[in-house]
Amino acid sequence: MQKLATSAALAAMLLSGTAFAGPLESYKPVTKERMSNPEPENWLMAKGNYAGWSYTPLDQINAKNVKKLKPVWSFATGVTSGHEAPAIINDGVMFVATPYNQVLAIKAATGEQIWRYKREFPEGFSAFHVTNRGVALWGDKVYVGGADCKLTALDAKTGKQVWESTVCDWNDGAYITSAPVAVNGKIIIGPSGGEFGIRGFVKAFDSETGKELWTSYAIPAPGEPGSETWPQDGQWKDAWKIGGGTMWMPGNYDVKNDVLYWGVGNGSPWVGDQRPGDNLYVASSVAMDPETGKIKSHFQYHWNDSWDWAAMNPPTLIDLEKDGQKQPNLISAQRNGYLYRLNHAKDGSKIDFVDARPYVKNNVFKSVDPKTGRPTYNEEATPGTAKERMYCPSIWGGKDWPYEAYNPNTGILYVPFNDNHCMAYAGKVQERVPGQWYAGVEPQDIKVTIEDGFKYIGGIQAIDAATTKEVWRETYPGSWNWGSIMTTASDLIFAGGTNDRMFRAYDGKSGDLLWEFKTNSGIISPPTSFSVDGKQYIAVVSGWGVDAAWVQDLMADRYGWEKNAPQGGTVWVFALGDD
Repeated sequence: MQKLATSAALAAMLLSGTAFAGPLESYKPVTKERMSNPEPENWLMAKGNYAGWSYTPLDQINAKNVKKLKPVWSFATGVTSGHEAPAIINDGVMFVATPYNQVLAIKAATGEQIWRYKREFPEGFSAFHVTNRGVALWGDKVYVGGADCKLTALDAKTGKQVWESTVCDWNDGAYITSAPVAVNGKIIIGPSGGEFGIRGFVKAFDSETGKELWTSYAIPAPGEPGSETWPQDGQWKDAWKIGGGTMWMPGNYDVKNDVLYWGVGNGSPWVGDQRPGDNLYVASSVAMDPETGKIKSHFQYHWNDSWDWAAMNPPTLIDLEKDGQKQPNLISAQRNGYLYRLNHAKDGSKIDFVDARPYVKNNVFKSVDPKTGRPTYNEEATPGTAKERMYCPSIWGGKDWPYEAYNPNTGILYVPFNDNHCMAYAGKVQERVPGQWYAGVEPQDIKVTIEDGFKYIGGIQAIDAATTKEVWRETYPGSWNWGSIMTTASDLIFAGGTNDRMFRAYDGKSGDLLWEFKTNSGIISPPTSFSVDGKQYIAVVSGWGVDAAWVQDLMADRYGWEKNAPQGGTVWVFALGDD
């Protein structure tokens, strides 16, 4: 059964404001207790839980019956561009954010619309992306960040706006793509805009009133801890003011110890010789106090970032056994192509390096200090002002923003990756003009290269978190991989991400392909799972666009790959057939 909105209905719905099929009569409020221990039948946040596992405890769908998975409903979002938000589910209600400042509320079991909210962009608005990576839930409200720098609280029953607060200034080049994070009555979010000379930050707002509670900057001001890693005088003495480090993906949260972990993006401009020094906290993970926003500790994956290797995703929180005891660890497949394991003090006051290894080709790191994790560089692979250098992986990294997944039953981490791609550019000095491109290189001068004789680019790696050894890998000879991964208690993984529009299920232990379904478009949103009345469902939003589309066109021109996947967003929900 498919439920697709008609074009006439969509046209009416997409007017500014909220369109209704009827408000909810009741709604189960989202509390601190529920967020800390999400019920298996719900998917209350972008990665399923605060630890960032992208894991569902549901196991009704398993390796033996997954071949019977069928679509039970689909719902057209009515917009194009890249759909990167997961379906969020609370008590049988699904919330989906889409590009162009839109949120849908849908009955999760049947696909019937409850309400649709859409807010028009202000006159003259422009942004690098108009995608959205999801909503947050708290109390009786739904929270969404707008590309035009607004954080909006909606009544979960009706979709009506409750309050709206300003996070950033789109005239300055900032814009929001991140899902907010709801922690202890605070709604926390940061903007994108590193390529426009934004000084990165996250802000916290009161969930009830929208009042700003604190702002935490990723780039320290003079005199603050870490400021000594930025130029103190000379031509680049004010580099910290426009130094990048945007915090444009949702963080993870240690519930037991009340510590936020957030990722910090690339430096601005890209060329590091225009901001000499290590440049804290660019390309780092930071531990923060959620009450005040204070940065308590950090780990920097690479210093003086010159490759646009943003560390925007926070590490996954995993307890690993050592000497018979469970120890808190942070594990992350970074954009620079290395897989990192870090120890952290329970209160977040210290993050220590454990180990790192490359999971894709990296020609920049000559070595990594086994005690500190600090890399040494191959200067011939380090771009500079008027110095063109080729480096691998390219700006999209071993893994871009899509989420890895961790299965606590097997201890396996699943990483969507891309390999055999490199990039070259020569930096230039640009005048920083608010709202204009400021990467230190013109987009048309960026050269993306593919390794000669490549057999694949995209794929999935299954990695034993306790040893970091690879268990298995899947590779895609004809596609990059732009898809997040979800894993289940029945040891399945679900993933899209490829240009053939397929949504797939694999055996999580062996990597065997068990099921696939071709959707209307390519999938770059994270899969989720939920249950209603004891029946398990799998949800994913299909809708190709943004970087995936740009790279696909490049591969089509150079290697004869199929031209871009069709665009147009659709929510797909699957369940086992009645037989």
